[in-house]
Parts: sequence; C-alpha cells; structure tokens
Amino acid sequence: MKYDIIGDVHGHAYELVVLLKKMGYTLSSNGHYYHRGRMAIFVGDYIDRGPQSRDVCRIVRGMVESESAIALMGNHEYNAICFHTLNTSSNESNEGYLRKHNLKNIKQHYETLESYNHQEELEQDIEWFKKLPLYYENDSFRVVHACWHSEKIAYLKSINNDEDFNKLGISYGFLEKSVDKKSKEYEAVEILLKGLESPTPGHKPFKDKDGNERTAFRVKWWEAPVDATYKSISAPSNNHLPEIPIELDVLSSIDFYNQNDKIIFFGHYWLDGEPKIQSSNICCLDYSVAKKGKLVAYRYDGEDSLNNIKLIW
Repeated sequence: MKYDIIGDVHGHAYELVVLLKKMGYTLSSNGHYYHRGRMAIFVGDYIDRGPQSRDVCRIVRGMVESESAIALMGNHEYNAICFHTLNTSSNESNEGYLRKHNLKNIKQHYETLESYNHQEELEQDIEWFKKLPLYYENDSFRVVHACWHSEKIAYLKSINNDEDFNKLGISYGFLEKSVDKKSKEYEAVEILLKGLESPTPGHKPFKDKDGNERTAFRVKWWEAPVDATYKSISAPSNNHLPEIPIELDVLSSIDFYNQNDKIIFFGHYWLDGEPKIQSSNICCLDYSVAKKGKLVAYRYDGEDSLNNIKLIW
C-alpha cells in the first residue's frame, strides 16, 4: 500500500479538495474521495481557525468511512470533545464541561460552531472524533499529531490492552482522567497531541501566537540538540526566548527522537516558508494553511529515506 500523509487542515475544505485532486483522488459514486492505489492519512486538526470545519469533516469522515483514509486525532478535536462533554463528576472547576467555556476557548472554537447549521450534525461529528486514534504505526512509519513519545504510547497500550490504543474510541472514563493534570492520561494526551514543553528560564512569561501568556515553550523533540539554546530548541523558534545555553537537566528530560528510528510524520507546529523534510526519517506537515500558508502532503511509496521531492502542496 502507498500512502499520502496530509497535514493540518483547520477548516480549509477548498484547499483540501485542491490537494486531493492534485494527488489524483476522485469522487466515488457515493461522493467520497478515493485513490485506487493509495491510502490517505490525516494527522489531525480538521476544525477551528478556518471557515469550513463542517465541510472538512464531511470530506475526511467520508473518506475514513469508505476506507480510503485513516484520520488521527489532533488537539483541536480533543479540545472539541471536552468542550462539548458535560463534567458529571463532583468537581465543578470546569463549569460543567470537561473544557471550560471561557472567552479564550469559545473564541478558538467559534468558527467551527458557526460552520454547522444543525446541532445534531455537530454532535455526530463530536462522537466521530472520539473514535479517532491518537497515533498510527505500521512496519515502515509512524504518524502522530504533535509528538511521538514511546513511554506515553506504551502506557496507553497498557491501559487499553491493545496494540492500537483508542481502536474502539475514547471512553468517558479516559476523558475524565485526561483533564486531571496529575494523571498519566493527561500527560499522554498533552504530549502526543500538543507536544513536549519545557519551562522558560526563570519561568519568565511570554505571549504565544494567539496572545496567551505562557511560562513553557514547545520543544523541537525531533531535532538532536547541538549547542542548544532556549531559542534554538523551541518549536518554532521563539523570539521571546534567549540565545543562552539550555540547562543539562532540561535536555536530559526530553525524549528526543532517534535519527535511526522509523520514519515519523506529524503536524501541529505552524511552520512556514518552503516545505521540506526535517531529516531522512522525520517530516512535519503543518505549514500554516490557516494563516495563508500551505496545505502539505507527503507521498510515501515505501522508501527507506524521506526526500523533499515527495512533498506536494
């Protein structure tokens, strides 16, 4: 089987259709895109930020249900699940939902809500989100939304007693644990779907791309540190961080990806410029389509080493 791994779509259905057609996908008699010789794999984040979240879900879900695609969960799908799931525990800290309905979260989810004309259809897609796997792996390569972390994936397998965690969908019990910041479920979801983070020097706050104040930054877990500074190791390079050497105890706590390990595809990191692979076995496919960037795919045909010529947008 040959595969097309597709980056974060974020409510941009038009760009998705253009990319699928460019790769030779056509509409079936049932109205689902397919390719006779290939399987699409989506890295997650189908919703939010763009105006056509509902339409993206129609396309991706249709492809999955017709077995012409695999779709992973992104942090925006996870956030949406929690945003729409009532908190039935005695803990009322989330104001009745597993994700707070505060101004920041409503603003992030607003365009998705606006794209649905019928509440029932939105609820059906939320239920579909719960069935999306948190990662994918076969004999040749791996796919995850934000970060491949062997320890967290091993834990997810252990609690699910299944090599393909989430094969039967996320349960309410797992969701409830995953919003508890002291739980292993929370740590697993945070890392796989949102990425590894490290504290800023002195926990000095900075504002992220959305204007939210943070005291931790995302780490380039895929890039072996050479003379690493706080700025050089941040993903993407953060102008608010200093060009000073990062402490050894911070470096030792990061599970950097092995350059000799399986090929890995992921999204999430809002890269810009000309799409390119990170190394012969590492490829990020998020090129900021929601900020007038590119929707990018990698056409994988079984090669042992990745090549820039296989990227398409």
